[in-house]
This record gives sequence, structure tokens and C-alpha cells, in this order.
Amino acid sequence: MGWIEFGHDDATTARIAALAEQIAHHSHLYYNEATPEISDAEFDALWDELKSLAPNHPQLRRVGAPVPPGSVKVEHRFPMRSLDKATGDDEVAHFVAETTAHGRRFVAQPKLDGSALSLEYRRGRLVRAATRGSGERGEDVTGNALRIPNIPDRLSWGGDCHVRGEVVMHLDVFREKYAEIAPNPRNLAAGSLRQKNIEAGKGDAADLTFHAYDVHFIPNEEKHPDSPDAPEFENDSESLSWLRKIGITPAEEVVVEGENDEDTTQALLIQTERWTQERETSAWELDGVVFKLDDLAKRELLGQTAHHPRWALAWKFPPEESTTVLLDIDWQTGRTGTVTPVSRVAPVVVSGVTVENTTLHNAGEVERLGISIGDKVRIVRRGDVIPKIIESLGPAKSSDIEGRFHADGEPFTGELPNPRSPQIPTHCPECSTELKMDGAFLRCFNLSCPARLTRSILYWCRALEMDGIGEKLVEQLCDVGLVKTIPDLYRLTSEELQSLERMAEKSATNVMNQLDNTRELPLDTFLFALGLPRIGPELATVFAGEICTMGNLLALTEDDQERLVAIDGVGDTVVDLLMTGISDRSAILEDFNQILTITDVARTEAPSGPLTDLSFCITGTLSRPRKEIALKIKAAGGKVVSTVSGKLDFLVAGENAGSKLEKATRLGVNVLSESDWEEMLQP
Repeated sequence: MGWIEFGHDDATTARIAALAEQIAHHSHLYYNEATPEISDAEFDALWDELKSLAPNHPQLRRVGAPVPPGSVKVEHRFPMRSLDKATGDDEVAHFVAETTAHGRRFVAQPKLDGSALSLEYRRGRLVRAATRGSGERGEDVTGNALRIPNIPDRLSWGGDCHVRGEVVMHLDVFREKYAEIAPNPRNLAAGSLRQKNIEAGKGDAADLTFHAYDVHFIPNEEKHPDSPDAPEFENDSESLSWLRKIGITPAEEVVVEGENDEDTTQALLIQTERWTQERETSAWELDGVVFKLDDLAKRELLGQTAHHPRWALAWKFPPEESTTVLLDIDWQTGRTGTVTPVSRVAPVVVSGVTVENTTLHNAGEVERLGISIGDKVRIVRRGDVIPKIIESLGPAKSSDIEGRFHADGEPFTGELPNPRSPQIPTHCPECSTELKMDGAFLRCFNLSCPARLTRSILYWCRALEMDGIGEKLVEQLCDVGLVKTIPDLYRLTSEELQSLERMAEKSATNVMNQLDNTRELPLDTFLFALGLPRIGPELATVFAGEICTMGNLLALTEDDQERLVAIDGVGDTVVDLLMTGISDRSAILEDFNQILTITDVARTEAPSGPLTDLSFCITGTLSRPRKEIALKIKAAGGKVVSTVSGKLDFLVAGENAGSKLEKATRLGVNVLSESDWEEMLQP
């Protein structure tokens, strides 16, 4: 039976049930799938309406969403609570009035818009990383967390603790590598943490950064005997400073206080104003400021509700939304051939910035939104990521475009367009090549497409850190016909460069020097700089360790596919992308081979041992982290896979093994207990 609160009429009861169902649905999409269908402001509106109708509803006490079936669940030793939220000055003043009986000193930290993560360290070593999940249980993502550059696998302090924080993606990295394939950095951060293998297309965990906001310690009576006692702190700000000393990066913090409630409120509001102004130049997506009582003992006295602690408040930026009119849709071809729609809208100010273009992500998004040229639309803008249309509000009126101004202050003089349905192109807008669907995306497969060429050259130059070759220079080189393929860069002369507009001798010499410094490249760097779809630096290194020489790369055939798929962590999809990319660029690769020196890379030798050539899948609850078991299997020459099939040699099954055990039994796969597996490790 569902939750019932007496005293409501039938219509209100039905609305309460509908709100609770919507909140549960959107929580699952946000926390587990990283594919939100509505904005934060829309979600908050649903939450607030439910709270006003049924303040004691159980849905309001839930944090996040249950972990989906099939993932490895982790019980949080210290629950990951949500925070009470505020958007107005009066709510900040109320928070101060409710807490200052326990102190007027607060820690303020920017509210990073990423994916929450808990790191468990035992005797100073990282043993488990888990997502927020429901707040009580999360998903084990230790393997991907270890790939995040600033998460240490060992602390300089050898004790037991749980560090919690937010995983985010630098906005420059997002724009450079992922803007064509994902709507925002937050979704990428969540997807990168939860992906099962490199080829999942959800981003690379190596492109993420972790910022801590607190630390909890295992009680001394429960810790390992060899672990030092937990340090004693009076204030939260002391614990953040301590985290820095042991190798953890906290989110930037500021300690603020006042002599009375009014002064304290003003001090906190200064921080909201500061981060509102700095949001535009921040390296990360932000969605507010978090205020926490600094005195740890006083926090204990204040306690918490089932949903949030009473000693903290998340002040969120006002919704970055506005309405305008869709004037037209243009289609642009990117570096990988993806043809994306960009909407042209009547100028509108969102978060202090005049917006005239917004992203529509892909052709499917245009159809999903059901928008037409001439519609009044609602747009949202997070940080300084490209704004996006989130909803059509129906046909616009002339009054919807009156009184608008461009960013330069000039009045907008455009007219309301005639209503019409957007036309999804069948041919590339740059080169007229017929477009084909590739998954959810329209793609141009012509490597000589002018739009693809300029962006591919820029990618090459940035991958090799040739800062002197920027977008304007590349466009000039392509426009005048000096560069028709990437190898043509290395045929340029100083005289040709100096013939270009605004290119002096010194600048030309700098460009030539940078080109000369990249005439010799190891195979892995070369593969990465080519910019093949989804082949980032790590996969380039993995493939180079198997291919080894430029001659082998040029000689790849379908017969090599099985050998490449067998590389640990690599699957069919990404090998197909590599093989197709190499085949499509065969002439360019031959040219590179003549004009550059591509040096050999040593073969990556697979470890050998008692498990050589055997495949293992791990499932269920075991006495040690799965990551540790997987590493030992690989060190002994075995291979670890994530799925059960008839080709699998062994399933290592712990308690609550579930569907994988059932499938292995049905297929006749050998099932091992943890102790059986340990015996196999013996030489």
C-alpha cells in the first residue's frame, strides 16, 4: 500500500501521488543514468510543491535514487545526506537565525555541479570509491576513481577515513573533447565514473577532478590496530586544511563570521554575490554556495533531519532560465563529422549574458522537443556552457521579440519568422556530401570536408601543444589552399607563412619551430593526435603497445581485429572505430609516413603466471574489493571481463551473486568461490 496522509480531497491526494512518482523518476535519471529530462529549477519546483502539500511525505526524506540492479552496491559507513536549499536572501537570514545560537562562524564553499563521490581509505590506502546513490547505498566505482589524476591511491597519513566530495570536469576539457557528444560536463562526470569500460562513450575518468568537502573517521575502537588515531579537530576549516596536507584537494573554502545575526547574514550574502560574479570565469560548472557551521561540536548539538543536516545550507543560483523566440536553426559540421543543430534566437539576457545562439545537441533532440521555427521557447544556461533550449511554449507573438538588444547594445530589429517545421539536412552543409545516421548523430564521412579539415588540424596542433597555430591561422591556411590535409602543415615554408595577413617574420619563425619540433613522434602520440573518434591518449597508448610500429599500423587488416579486441579493457566497438579510422585515412597515413618520423613503441607484454590465457568474471559480495581481485588476476596473467558468456572460463562468485551466477550455471561455466580462486593463484 502506498503512503497515505488523511485530510486531503481526492484531487490533492492524486496530485501528491503524481508528484512523488515524478520526483522518484527524475531522481533516478539524475543520479543513476546521468540523463536528466528536466532542469534543476523544474525539479526543485516539483519538490517544493510536494513539500507544501505533504510536508511529511517519505519521498522528501530520500536522497538521490536507489542504485540500479546489476551494479555493485556499497553501504555508506557515513550516509551521504542532501542539504537544505535556499535561493533568496530571506532564506539565508532564516538559516542564520536558526543556527547562530550555536555560533556565528561559517565555512563557505562553492557548490560544484558534478557527481558526488565517497572515498574510503584504510591504513592510508584507497580501498573503495562509491557514488552517492540513495545516500545510504551507492555504486562501487573504485576502478574509475583511481583514474582521476588528483585522487591519491595512498595518503601521506596512514589511517582510516572516508573523504567525500564532488567529481567535476574542467570546462575547457569539456569544450575541447566532449561538447559534440554530450550536453554538459555534469552528465559526463557521472557517466565517466559509472562506465564499465573505456569504449562506453561516456567520457574518460582521467579527464575528471575531485574536490573534497568533508572527511569522516572510523572510530578508534573500530579502526585497524596499525592505523594511527584519528586527528582531533575543533572546526571544519581545520579538517579541510589537514586534507590538503595529506594529498586531498578540497573545494575552495572561506571562513566568514559576524558579530550579530544581521552582520553574519550579510557576510554570507557577500559570498553569494562573489560566486555569482565569479561563476562566469570559473573553471568548473557551479550551481551555488554551501554554508556550514564551522564548529564541529556545535553541529552535533544541532543534529539533522531525515533528509539534511540542520547546520548546513546550499544556496543555489537563481534559475538560469528565460524565454525567447526561435528564429531559425543552422546546422554545423564538427571535427569528427558530427552535424549538429544550432538555434538562432532573439537576443535574451540569461544570468547577465546576452544569448543569441543555443545548442540543440543532435537531430533527435530537435524531434524530441517538437519545436518549430517561430515558437516561443524556454532556454537554460549553466555556467558558461553553451545555452540549450529545453521546452517549446507554442507559437510566439510579435510582443515576444519587442524591446530586445544585442550584446553590443544595438536594438534588435528582426521580425517574427513565419511558423515552419525545422528541416533536418540530408547533405553536409559544408561539402554537400550525403549524411548518414551514426547512432543518435548525423555525420558527414567526407574527410576532406572543409569544416572537418580545419577542426582536425586544430586538434592535431593542440594535441602536440603547438600553441602558435590557432584557429584564425588554420582557417587562413585552408582558405588560401596552402593546407589541404594535416601533413601539408609540414610542407609550409616561412615565406608562405609571411605572405598571410598579419603574419610577421617572428610569428612565422615561431610556427616553423613548433612544426620542426613535432617532425619526430612516438607512435602512441601520433595515434592520439590523429583525432580518431573516441581514441584519446590512454587508448592510443594501449593500441600502440600492441601495434608497435608505423609499418604495422599501415598494414592492419581485418585479421588483426581479434588480436586488438583481446587487449584488456578494449571492446569490439572501439576497435571498429580504430580500424575504420585508419582505413579512411590510409592516404593521409602514407603521407605522414613520408614526411614525419614515427618512432616505434615497445610491445606491452602481458603478465604471465598461473592464470595465463584464462578469463574471469567477478560477482557478488567478497571479502576484499573487486578491484584488488581483478588486479591480482591480471598480475597472474588472467583476463577480467564484465559479462558472462559461453566463452568465459571462470566466474568468481561471492554472496548474493544474482543473475551472473544463474547465467554461468546455465551455460556450464566453472564457478569458483573466493578460496577456490586463491588456490588457483598458487604456482
